[in-house]
Amino acid sequence: MRPIDQRGLNVFEPPKFDDRSYNGFALQWGAAFTQQFQGLDHSNTARPNVVAGVNQNQLIRVGHGFNNAVANLYLDAQLAKGIRVSLTSYMSARHHQEMWVKDGYLLIDDSPIPLELLQNLMNFVTVKAGHFEINYGDAHFRRTDNGNAMFNPFVGNLVMDAFTTEVGGEVYLRIPGVMLMGGITNGEVRGTVLNPQKRSPAFLGKAGFDRQLNEALRVRLTGSVYSKKHSNNNTLYSGDRAGSRYYDMMENVASNETAQAWSGAIQPKLSDKITAMVVNPFVKLYGLELFGNVERATGRSGTEIRDRTWDQLAGDVVYRFLPAEQVWVGARYNTAKGKLGATDPNEKVTRSQASAGWFITPGVMLKGEWVNQKYDGFLPTDIRNGGKFKGFVVEGVVAF
Repeated sequence: MRPIDQRGLNVFEPPKFDDRSYNGFALQWGAAFTQQFQGLDHSNTARPNVVAGVNQNQLIRVGHGFNNAVANLYLDAQLAKGIRVSLTSYMSARHHQEMWVKDGYLLIDDSPIPLELLQNLMNFVTVKAGHFEINYGDAHFRRTDNGNAMFNPFVGNLVMDAFTTEVGGEVYLRIPGVMLMGGITNGEVRGTVLNPQKRSPAFLGKAGFDRQLNEALRVRLTGSVYSKKHSNNNTLYSGDRAGSRYYDMMENVASNETAQAWSGAIQPKLSDKITAMVVNPFVKLYGLELFGNVERATGRSGTEIRDRTWDQLAGDVVYRFLPAEQVWVGARYNTAKGKLGATDPNEKVTRSQASAGWFITPGVMLKGEWVNQKYDGFLPTDIRNGGKFKGFVVEGVVAF
């Protein structure tokens, strides 16, 4: 499986299992936790909306201080030659302080049936099945996953955070430098047998090129698509049950950080019908990393009859230096624009981030980020009208 510390940087799909390393059943435990200090301020120009004497468009007062630590627990096992299982649990999260399972799945790289044809086929095929983080796009490999912030050169994830777990399967065809994937899932973060008339399968696909051209240069380019015709509650852009990294930003005076856990993110409410496509280029030249995200999502909620479209662009520039690339500086520019409702004007969120960090050891990391986020085009009755927040966040991360 992907290492959970610095060794997992720029690892995308799990590497194909090498049967030469098989020595029987094996069990591996791991954990990661992150502690934040936040120094953010926010403001808006929304029209007052007084309900029971309380202005629902007044932003909650915030100061500088520590947020609660968040933590993950990992359990991986080698069950047989070419058959692995992975289980990840959130021990504590912004949205859930109690421990609960994030995902669990089987990864099959070898045929359990001793037929030469199947064994030859599995030299190029990987099968993934269970309740797992779907492989839509490449940004989810670089994001912070609750307690594990090792792979994210910044603090915040993308404004439209395409991350969710669903029940289903993915099949990969992998030849050196090229990957094709097709998958089918239930299209929802929870399994259910209720309301079958409102549910249909979700289909996803991915094609990519990833080649180390020489010792200094690696080039990767992938394209992904995700489509679902009907859903009780699709969560492609709202599946992060841990919560966002910017606590209480743009939330009102009646909010709390647990219930309103996705501060600063845009969830486009394409909960019934959705088709999303994304292209992700990645280039690494010596210590320089370039990563892009060009994305479009179209669909609607269960109460709408017309589709809406959201577009997202993001670009990362990161430079890693010193021995083992243990120190880095980075910058990201991220925009998301569309309509949150059929009658809404065109709305846009713009975020700029600058970061610096240090891997003190492969499993101990310290990073800081300056962020500036602005909201444009939101209705005067929307709390995000004229909204903005900016400031710094510092994170300490341990993974072992």
